[in-house]
Amino acid sequence: MGERDGAGVPRVLVVDDEPNIVDVLSMALRFHGFEVATADSVRAAVDAVDADCPDLLVLDVMLPDGDGFELCRQWRQRGVEVPVVFLTARDRHADKVAGLTYGGDDYVTKPFAIDELVARVRAVLRRTRREPASPPMPALAFADVIMDKDTHLVSRAGCPLELSPTEFKLLRYLLANPNRVLSRGQILAAVWGQDFVGGATVVDQYVSYLRRKLAPHGQPLIHTCRGFGYTLRDLRPSADVARTGGAS
Repeated sequence: MGERDGAGVPRVLVVDDEPNIVDVLSMALRFHGFEVATADSVRAAVDAVDADCPDLLVLDVMLPDGDGFELCRQWRQRGVEVPVVFLTARDRHADKVAGLTYGGDDYVTKPFAIDELVARVRAVLRRTRREPASPPMPALAFADVIMDKDTHLVSRAGCPLELSPTEFKLLRYLLANPNRVLSRGQILAAVWGQDFVGGATVVDQYVSYLRRKLAPHGQPLIHTCRGFGYTLRDLRPSADVARTGGAS
């Protein structure tokens, strides 16, 4: 089994058989600076850990071919010390005690808030001394929009933009996924969290707010994909020339 020395970007293995959860978690963790691999069964998780032991596992309990509790117990008996954060719909007190008793490092129940799960992953990595000191977070940029994630300063075409905390999170998510069509559900989960009780119309409202603040400084960048969601895309002719290297 490969050993990781803890240097570089922490690598998280997400083990869950629900594609929507895997997709949202993978995007959120990558957005926060982690490398992400995925598995949808006990067998796939065992193979992934044996091939290249990750820095942390986010592990579902109820998998198609086995039980996450038993898998963690077996790993601990074999001396596999990779930290495990259980992610499950089993919310009884006895289940939480069992998960931690079998060797889990934390226990998160579904539905869950993305920001809280990421914070718990960071906390477990700090406790197990596998996460390196956080470097300054690089700026996000697309077209003429620049966002400094450390100072929270945002500008378009050199003009500063005043954004609310939610507008900032929405723009940050769009900037992290340029030219990709994002559904309202994906945006809702990433910006407001899995446990948000309001409807998806809040996404439309905040996209509208954000468009108004970007509009005075240039052409539209946030586009509606009817029936799908939204995408951050630069449709200016000059942008096409820049992407293709100019006409031949």
